[in-house]
Amino acid sequence: MIINRNESESRQKSESSVRKSLLSPPPVVLKVGRYLPTLIFIGLAVNLILPQLASVEASAHVIKTMIPWAVLLATLSQGISYVGAGYLINSIVARVNQTIPILKGAIITLGASSIGMLAGGPFGNAAATYEWVRKYGVNAEGAGLAGTLPTIFNNSILMVLAVAGILHLLVVHRLSSIVFFSFVLILTLFSLGFVSIYWGIKNQESFTFVIVRIVAYFARLLHKSYTPAPTQASVSRIFAALETLSNGGWQRPLLGAMIFTSFDMLTLYFFFIAAGFPVGLEILVVGYGLPILLGKIAFLLPGGIGVVESTMVALYTGLGVPGSIAVVVVLSYRAFSFWIPTMIGFPIAFYLQRT
Repeated sequence: MIINRNESESRQKSESSVRKSLLSPPPVVLKVGRYLPTLIFIGLAVNLILPQLASVEASAHVIKTMIPWAVLLATLSQGISYVGAGYLINSIVARVNQTIPILKGAIITLGASSIGMLAGGPFGNAAATYEWVRKYGVNAEGAGLAGTLPTIFNNSILMVLAVAGILHLLVVHRLSSIVFFSFVLILTLFSLGFVSIYWGIKNQESFTFVIVRIVAYFARLLHKSYTPAPTQASVSRIFAALETLSNGGWQRPLLGAMIFTSFDMLTLYFFFIAAGFPVGLEILVVGYGLPILLGKIAFLLPGGIGVVESTMVALYTGLGVPGSIAVVVVLSYRAFSFWIPTMIGFPIAFYLQRT
């Protein structure tokens, strides 16, 4: 009887701690001073070394002759892509009868993306989104969905684009072994994730237990204290997000993700036009989806720095784009889609954290 009573009390305390974690947002720690110099150093290295793959003189000529109106359209496209991200968050919280303005969602996306660059990748991004959406007044369920679903939708679209790109390379007989094995690695990781989540849906308690044990193991390796309640809360939010998708709440969020990805890809396309070398849709897709996915998998490098740029340049030059043009276009695209939003996102993150 005493043992049963102790087990009951322990279970009640665990459930209470999970509820508290769901209702109170996890703290977002901004360690900009610690990680930002490393981020800048890696970025400078990439931007200084990569042009050496092509003629520096030729690349400089491409920059001087870039068409201004195409660069302006690239800037506008990148801005619209974040409007799509804001609509994505807006449509997600609407599923639980909550509301958040599209512009507010876009601002939160910018700030959370910068946090993800420095702390935890997609997990830091999700935690920041959750906290700031909660601060706006959205309930825990809606905030949890807003922190979880965007990654699922965006990565799913990138996976479709990557598959389309691989099929095109296969048809034109330009599928290199490196690209093929990179795609196999991505496909394997996604398949393992899908199988794990499918098993987790059927066995939620066992899945949560396994995840807690894994996180606790890494916490011990890093000599950090660990409490399971935040992990249990995160897993609960993931299952809630999946349940929302299974109930048909995917149309509007999918539209938001498509706007975000399409206009981000359009940014890249306008830089090709600006460089005087417009490419077809099939070539654009080949060099876009796979490198972005590889950058997301290489989470140890903030924003996939180096991985995205080098893979994009290699794919485009392999499809006939001159090296000097490929280097300038890719670095320009990354400046507008990664560096500038990241730098803008840091002061936004500080503002959202203090508000």
